[in-house]
Amino acid sequence: MGHATRCIPIINALIDNNFEPIIASDGTALELLKKEFPKLKSIELPSYNITYAKKANSFKLKLIKDSPYLLKTIKKEKKRIESIVKTENISGIISDNRFGVRHKDIPCVFITHQLRVLSGSTTWLSSKLHQKIISKFNECWVPDHIGTKNLSGYLGHIEGYQHSVKYLGPLTRFKKLDLKTKYNLLVLLSGPEPQRTYLENKLLGDLKHYKGNVLFIKGIIESEQQKEILENMVIYNFMTSAELEVAINESNLILSRSGYTTIMDLAKLEKKAFFIPTPGQFEQEYLAKKLNKEGIVPSATQDEFDIKMLSNVENYSGFQSQEYIVNYRKLFRLF
Repeated sequence: MGHATRCIPIINALIDNNFEPIIASDGTALELLKKEFPKLKSIELPSYNITYAKKANSFKLKLIKDSPYLLKTIKKEKKRIESIVKTENISGIISDNRFGVRHKDIPCVFITHQLRVLSGSTTWLSSKLHQKIISKFNECWVPDHIGTKNLSGYLGHIEGYQHSVKYLGPLTRFKKLDLKTKYNLLVLLSGPEPQRTYLENKLLGDLKHYKGNVLFIKGIIESEQQKEILENMVIYNFMTSAELEVAINESNLILSRSGYTTIMDLAKLEKKAFFIPTPGQFEQEYLAKKLNKEGIVPSATQDEFDIKMLSNVENYSGFQSQEYIVNYRKLFRLF
C-alpha cells in the first residue's frame, strides 16, 4: 500500500506534464489507485501475494520458501509488460519495486528507498541481489533527501554506488493544513496479514483504557467505506487521500507502523508519532530504531507495547519538514 500511495504525486506530476499514465498493479494497491484516479486506464498485474510469517523469527525462512513463487511472478510480469508495451504504445515505465516491470526497448525507472536491503546476517547478499535488479533499469529514483539529514539512512544511501541514482526528496500525497486538533490519537494501520490483524486486535483492546478522542483507521481497502463509533473511538475501514490528509492534520499524535511511506507523510505534516514496527521486518525495525536514536519518534515492539508508552512522545521532537522541490519536467526528459 505504501508503494502505491507514494506513486500518487508522481502520477499527478505526469498528468501535469502532459503524459498519459496507465496504472498497473494488483490487489488492494490497484483498488486504491483506481479510487484516486478513476479516469485513468488501469491494468492488473500478476500478484506477489506477499504475506508475513505469524512469528517474527520465521520471517526470513518464509521469504526463502516463497522465493520460487516470486521468481515465477516476475516472469509473468515480464510477459505481461511485453504485451502492454505493444498494445498501449508505451514510451516509458516507472516501476515501484516491481522487479519484472521493465522493457529493454524503452526507458525504465525503478523507485526504491532501499539501495541496501536488510536481512540480518544475509544483508550483504540481499543487497547485492537487489542492486543487480536495479542495474537492469535506466535510472533509480530514491524518495529521500540526498544529504546526511535524511529519512532512509543506511537503506537509501551507499557511498560510491555507481548506478544512475536520482534523489527526489520524500514523496507524499499530503500537504500541511492549518486545522484545529480534533483527535488526541490517530491509529493508522497498514501492511500485510496476519500482522495487521494482530495489531488491530491488540490496539482495540488496549484503547479501552485510553482517555481521549481516537480515530482508528484499519487500513482495509474495500468497495465501500464503513464507519463505526465505539465509545471514544471513531473507526473506519479506510479513508481516501483527501480524507486522510485532513485526519492526520487534525490529530495530535499518530500511532502506526514504521513503514517508509508513513514516515515520509508524517515528516511532511510535521507530526508527533509512536511507531510499532512489523515483527520480523528488518527495514521497519531499523527505521524505528534510527528515529528513536535521533530523538524524533519513540517506538516499541508489538509484544512490548503498552498504551501507557504513548506518554513517552513528550520527550521526542517529532518530525520537522525539509523543503525539497522536484523539477519533474527535467526528471521526465528520460521519456
